[in-house]
Amino acid sequence: KSLGKHGDIFRSVRKNDILLHHPFQSFNPVIEMLEQAAEDPNVVAIKQTVYRTGTDSVIMKYLIDAAQRGKEVTVVVELLARFDEEANLNYAAKLEEVGAHVIYGVVGYKTHAKMLLVVRREDGALRRYAHLSTGNYHPRTAKQYTDFGLLTANEEICTDVDAVFKQLTGLGRARSLSHLWVSPFTLHERIITAIKREIRHAKACKPAHVIAKMNSLLEPKVIEALYAASRAGVKVDLIVRGVCALRPGIPGLSEHIRVRSIIGRFLEHTRIFYFLNDGAEDVHLSSADWMERNFFRRIELCFPLLDPRLKQRVIKEGLKVYLADNNQAWDMDSNGNYHRRRSHGRVPRPAQEQLLALLAARKDSLARSLRQHRRRHRGVRAFRGRACSAA
Repeated sequence: KSLGKHGDIFRSVRKNDILLHHPFQSFNPVIEMLEQAAEDPNVVAIKQTVYRTGTDSVIMKYLIDAAQRGKEVTVVVELLARFDEEANLNYAAKLEEVGAHVIYGVVGYKTHAKMLLVVRREDGALRRYAHLSTGNYHPRTAKQYTDFGLLTANEEICTDVDAVFKQLTGLGRARSLSHLWVSPFTLHERIITAIKREIRHAKACKPAHVIAKMNSLLEPKVIEALYAASRAGVKVDLIVRGVCALRPGIPGLSEHIRVRSIIGRFLEHTRIFYFLNDGAEDVHLSSADWMERNFFRRIELCFPLLDPRLKQRVIKEGLKVYLADNNQAWDMDSNGNYHRRRSHGRVPRPAQEQLLALLAARKDSLARSLRQHRRRHRGVRAFRGRACSAA
């Protein structure tokens, strides 16, 4: 769905944070944001990380167009992005040719964070807009991988994003951020701290729950923290698409932990970290798996959902529907073997199919609302026209 043309996308994001759930929702608003940013004379700067974009990237074309129009364009390009090394190198050269500021990653660290920042002149001041995502800026994989993206004008989050860009480009030092957790600096520590907080809640006889969805789980200290959480009585649900070194259901060690993998039409790529936190329900989205390389050898980003409405959407669409899947889910036993869940006469509840139906129904409902709004608007104009004629 389009969020509006001729600058309307910025007005939409100013009004409310916007959450996009791919591939169930279109990636077009992200492309629109870049297209409008490139053309809008009020936009003075665009900053973006590029990990995997493809050989024919409309996103890179808009960045090149923006630089040709005289905007300050800064692009952090990861040359070691597997499968896209040549494409990234070619686009980096083209960007440099038109005057963009190109940063070829950080020595010793692969830049895997997904972030975009647009700086716009409004009412005599500068205002920032950000897009943060769990997935790549790649329109084709956005139709094949499950990911969440957030469009926001929240000043504190945008300030954090700007600070990360300054650090990546060598124009700023690492500093304390208000909301973002960043590898290799704070992400690992914050994850461990959040798990330990759930342990304290459990020991205080309060409900405690950790839910994490990711591609891989291998980092030893995080696994140790999850085992400690289980021993304290914390409920732990892990949705891990790929390799998982933790073993659930072992008495005295991991009996409160459940591990499952979802195999469906789309490749599960979303990283979501949920901590009950005494009812506050902290929800973070991230580009990082819980692996040593993501915590210590990559630039990764983890960002919170601050809007309660969007937070509940992620809990519903990104976690609960997957935990309830009885058709495409494979549960791990204490020996590390996987067993496919069967509905056994009950109504099959495949998560991805349910999400397709849910988002389609939401789209239809929105379309009906727009049609009703237009009919009412036409009715008001007709009434005013008749009233003026009578006068």
